[in-house]
Formats: sequence, C-alpha cells, structure tokens
Amino acid sequence: MDVVATVEVPVTCERLFSFVSDLANYGSWLEMVHSVNRLEDDRNSNNPGWLVELRARLGPFARSKRLRMVRTVYDAPNVVVFERIEQDSRRHSQWILRASISETSNGSSLETNLHYSGALFTGGLLERALSDQIERGRERLMELLTST
Repeated sequence: MDVVATVEVPVTCERLFSFVSDLANYGSWLEMVHSVNRLEDDRNSNNPGWLVELRARLGPFARSKRLRMVRTVYDAPNVVVFERIEQDSRRHSQWILRASISETSNGSSLETNLHYSGALFTGGLLERALSDQIERGRERLMELLTST
C-alpha cells in the first residue's frame, strides 16, 4: 500500500522541513500517531530513532501498532525519510514515510508518501483511516506552522 498526500503552506521550505524532519512532531497534526518517543540510545546518532505507536479506528473497530522508526535520509530542506528498523531477528513489514518539500510561489509544498507492506491493516482499513486523517491533518499542520 502506498498513500500519497500533499499540502501547501505559507512558510519557508526551511521552516516546513524543520518541523517534518522530527518524527516527534507528527502526533501534533496526525491523529493516527498516538505517541512518539525519541529513543535515548539514538540521541547522538546521525540517524535518530523513535518508538511510534499508531492507532486507527473505524466505527467499533480499532487497531494499533508499535514501530521503531529511524530517520534514514536527511537532505535539508528537501527530503526526509523514516523507515521501520527493528532490532530483533524477526521479519517485519515495511513502513517507509518519505516527506518531500519544494518551494512554491506562496511558500512551500509538502508531499508525503507512506508505504506499508504488511497485512495488519487489511481490507482498506488503513487507507480509510488515513483518508479522513489526511484532511484533518492538512488543516492542523497549517495551524501549527502559521501560528508561531
């Protein structure tokens, strides 16, 4: 599954990149991101990591997933990529979040691509949950970036 979303915001590419390059900020604008905690052992790393808990709810059904996400690409102020990299010996589904930023005439544009290769969120559950949250997330991201 690949979900792509875009939003334009009236801030500089540097301001937008600064915000989206820290995974801890995602919970403030995406409801699906229930919690994000920076991993202490990665604090001084060039590729910092976070423990992320995702929750999706559709009607009476809910799913949650915990992921260890690592920032694998940091090309300021253009691209940041987070990938699931667990530290156990088990096979895990891929979760890759790519955020690309470009300059526009009114500020900057953010394009996010979420790639998921697993089967936990089946039957379009993740896509339906994301569709609703993307709309609300666009508005919330705009508020957060333009209020400070």
